[in-house]
Amino acid sequence: MSLSTPLLDQIHSPDDLRRLDRRDLPALASELRGFLLESVASTGGHLSSNLGTVELTIALHYVFDTPADRLVWDVGHQTYAHKVLTGRRAGMAQLRMKDGMSGFPRRSESAHDAFGTAHSSTSIGAALGMAVAFKHRGLAQRAVAVIGDGAMTAGMAFEALNNAKGSGADLLVVLNDNDMSISPPVGALNNHLAKLLSGRFYSAVRGGAEKVLGVAPPIQEFARRFEEHVKGMLTPGTLFEEFGFNYIGPIDGHDLDVLVSTLANVRKLEGPQFLHVVTRKGKGYPPAEADPILYHGVGKFDPRIGIVSKPASRPTYTQVFGDWLCDMAARDERLIAITPAMREGSGMVRFSHEYPQRYFDVGIAEQHAVTFAAGMACEGVKPVVAIYSTFLQRAYDQLIHDVVLQKLPVVFAIDRAGLVGADGATHAGSFDYSYLRCLPNMVVMAPADENECRQMLYTAFQLDQPTAVRYPRGSGPGVAVQPAMQALPVGVAELRRSGRHIALLAFGAMLTPALAAGEALGATVVNMRFVKPLDEAMVAKLAAEHELLVTIEENVIMGGAGSAVAEALARARLRPGLLQLGLPDHFIDQGDPAELLREVGLDAEGIERSVRRAHAELAGRPHAVVYESSRGN
Repeated sequence: MSLSTPLLDQIHSPDDLRRLDRRDLPALASELRGFLLESVASTGGHLSSNLGTVELTIALHYVFDTPADRLVWDVGHQTYAHKVLTGRRAGMAQLRMKDGMSGFPRRSESAHDAFGTAHSSTSIGAALGMAVAFKHRGLAQRAVAVIGDGAMTAGMAFEALNNAKGSGADLLVVLNDNDMSISPPVGALNNHLAKLLSGRFYSAVRGGAEKVLGVAPPIQEFARRFEEHVKGMLTPGTLFEEFGFNYIGPIDGHDLDVLVSTLANVRKLEGPQFLHVVTRKGKGYPPAEADPILYHGVGKFDPRIGIVSKPASRPTYTQVFGDWLCDMAARDERLIAITPAMREGSGMVRFSHEYPQRYFDVGIAEQHAVTFAAGMACEGVKPVVAIYSTFLQRAYDQLIHDVVLQKLPVVFAIDRAGLVGADGATHAGSFDYSYLRCLPNMVVMAPADENECRQMLYTAFQLDQPTAVRYPRGSGPGVAVQPAMQALPVGVAELRRSGRHIALLAFGAMLTPALAAGEALGATVVNMRFVKPLDEAMVAKLAAEHELLVTIEENVIMGGAGSAVAEALARARLRPGLLQLGLPDHFIDQGDPAELLREVGLDAEGIERSVRRAHAELAGRPHAVVYESSRGN
């Protein structure tokens, strides 16, 4: 390799990395961190987390024989350095764009992405499964899970830890802890201790002592407790030792010499190992170090200046929710707000400051959040659970068993409904109409604009049963939000335009393109408002007066709002033409939301085109034709 060539330019795979002299690794880390900063500033993406894991990523690929050894990254939003080191540096220019590279690990993208992730707390279970499979097949490959301290708050992580003890598999869990700090003297001591505890000498002595002292159980128990006491004074690892792991750390996650030495030792050890690594989010870029939340997920910005806040031209649905939450809390002291670690994303910052005693962030624990709310609802308070559509999927059993079955008055404020853009299929809210409307006792609302969102939230809060208000990411059509709150009649749709022959039944944010298409078609347009209970009287009236009914939803067609309309027509023995427009039966990848909606035919032009085609096919036929799905473009 040429000494004049930047180190990063010499790395096309981990094999190239492993050929570097160990003394060159800090310089490589500096180059890699600089590249990530410039790259993410030009495309947008996750910044703080990726700047914080540069050294750890280099050390893991330097020590382990990847991709034969498997690296499983929890959530995966911290894997940009991993992607660069595994031959995907050029792809960073199209990061999170349509047909570009994913912002998360993806098995179809690279052999180095051992497991597809984007939701939290799955890494330990997946890596344990790999490790057990290697053992079963007699292979010497290793499995490593890299998990953050936030992700460790979820039950799945501890379920996997509990399962690891009896597996006997060679599993390494790396805790990337970026929520604590180590003062210099303690850090030096812990670094030294970690090298000692990960060494073969300590491991052999420990194993030998267990055999010798095994004939004298009281002495063995005394020795074990003494060891735990000494380690407990120096490290916080007693909990993980109880799970059957050999705990090592904490160590400085930005010291490559310590990282490489410790990982090299740990790789030789058998059984479950737990390495505690302390890193700093935003490492190397002072603005991100000072405010890692602001720089967690960024749009394009000038790294020389940093992020410059610009006032929004109109409020987002998330802001509408946040304002309503505070206003409703001022009117009703029963209101309690719950979030599974999404305070900023769900618009709850103001509420957390104004009502700290009524605000509960339960960590990345969606299942607990729902059952926690159910318990509160049993005792006379009115819990509001602010949660993303894609994350509510993780608590579906709790939703059914703990809330809906007991008909408890929990309000679910469901953000990020429909297609969300750059985060792709893992974060899209594509299924909530389908998985909510099938539940007894559930009311499901879909606001068409900002003001309707506020009024629906108020409506939901007044009901004595489980309710969901489902709204998209970003801004609405720009309808002024009225301070006054008035409950809407439950299960009643709103006629927005009268026309002939064709009726467009729009759910939620699809009303805006439906109105534009309705003008071009001369069609009737109805804001359906409620997915459940459906306004069946309106559906029957439209069926009697129109040749073709068209349902429009930003949800999968299968089992969605259009299916609800089809079921209502079947019950009433009505057979108009029916065209169901919605998301197709496959996952929609990342991209600009407007572009993605256009691609699946859910923009105004696409709706008009699909309706004209369906109406032309229907014309002149002696019997009505039922169209079961969108044909897109």
